[in-house]
Amino acid sequence: MTPTTVANAGKARLCPHCKATILQSATICPACDHSLRFDSHRTRRAPPSFSPLRVEGTIKHPAAGEAWEYPIVLSILGSEGQEITRQIVSVGALNPEEQRTFKLAVEVFTPASEEEGRGKTDGRRGTGDGGRGSGSE
Repeated sequence: MTPTTVANAGKARLCPHCKATILQSATICPACDHSLRFDSHRTRRAPPSFSPLRVEGTIKHPAAGEAWEYPIVLSILGSEGQEITRQIVSVGALNPEEQRTFKLAVEVFTPASEEEGRGKTDGRRGTGDGGRGSGSE
């Protein structure tokens, strides 16, 4: 794991496995859980230092009516109110009497939390095959 500096904090890259946009400092993709670089200690990213925003909400379709279709839209605004990014996270549908619960969390990582995460393993043996086992045992 590389220390996060002011110069590279927040830089993004694509996971080569699932193509999710992830932080450049990540050694394990948070979306698909694949290793991104060789790490002899098989370390995982430390838990977030804190979560300054957590939102949870549930929508329920009433018993009558047509199915509802929905996109999940995420917008990030700057301090002046300008839109920095807007993405469709997922889409779905609700039939009568169905419900969905949505959760959103913003997780913050600091250099101190990254250092604490070093040396913690994820329980897999360091076989070099991503924990899948060679099948030749």
